[in-house]
Amino acid sequence: MKFAQDSQDEGYVITAYGDGSVSINGNAFNNSLIITKTTLNESWNIRSIDLLQATHIEQILIHNPELIIIGTGEKLVFPDIETYSGIIKQGIGVDFVDTRAACRTYNILMSEGRNVVAGLII
Repeated sequence: MKFAQDSQDEGYVITAYGDGSVSINGNAFNNSLIITKTTLNESWNIRSIDLLQATHIEQILIHNPELIIIGTGEKLVFPDIETYSGIIKQGIGVDFVDTRAACRTYNILMSEGRNVVAGLII
């Protein structure tokens, strides 16, 4: 599915999402990644939400987000609360959604100027 966008000069924007890949500013990726307006971590080493650990969360938290969106893959799966309770304790909003929804939500929040970080499991 292609997404519309106003300008790629505004930072990292998700331009498309399909089975097994996501395109950012027109470049396709088939591995899990972390995206913010100004950074792209192409090597978020996680293949399934069931494997989410504190080290994966720490890689997101280094961006000092206001909100965190985690795309859990093809379908929505909630991880154990113990895995991400540190996010909640810091008062940071976190939402788990399927990766397609995470892509759409990231683009909307980023375009509104929100300090959002998305972890996308591909």
